[in-house]
Amino acid sequence: MATVLYITANPNDHQASYSMAVGKEFIETYREANPGDEVIHIDLFKTNIPQIDGDVLSGWGKLGSGTEFSALTADEQAKIARLGEIVDQYISADKYVYVSPMWNFSFPPVMKAYIDAICAAGKTFKYTAEGPVGLLNNKKALHIQASGGVYSEGPAVGFESGHSYLKKIMMFTGVPSFEGIFVEGMAAAPDKAAEIKANAIVKAKEVAKQF
Repeated sequence: MATVLYITANPNDHQASYSMAVGKEFIETYREANPGDEVIHIDLFKTNIPQIDGDVLSGWGKLGSGTEFSALTADEQAKIARLGEIVDQYISADKYVYVSPMWNFSFPPVMKAYIDAICAAGKTFKYTAEGPVGLLNNKKALHIQASGGVYSEGPAVGFESGHSYLKKIMMFTGVPSFEGIFVEGMAAAPDKAAEIKANAIVKAKEVAKQF
């Protein structure tokens, strides 16, 4: 049995969001194809994800200097403990499905906060004499991204900073398999929006059966 983290970064549901609509079809098809697997939905807009702020940096610095965790301030303890819970859950899973819209060429800030939480030295990567090495070598990931314009190819591809960034993070943490499903061009061609969505759902279902 595998554990799948279904990670969504959209304040809208599947009725108002293209990415969530495609994501819903993907995960439902995945459940049907893999009834024994556990799917955990992480709604990033409803999840406590501490920012890496002064408390976190201060706490990490103290711990690195040998200070006991119990000697940290209450805020330092709470935030660092929560970050630890997030990365431990991430490590314990086998597969990751990210779902996000494109906002200003990237993804919503809650996604960046989550990525900051799961990029933890000694847990998802390690430092070596040859440089950092990813530790998630037996995982696989998928990203479903929706955008009003077309950014996966063509003249605007250089502006795309969401999927491409997530791809770098997967490489950095050692995830060997990373796929993308793009739901794009609905604003550029509103008369084809329904067709674009339908085609993306067809692809999502196909990928889900093999994921």
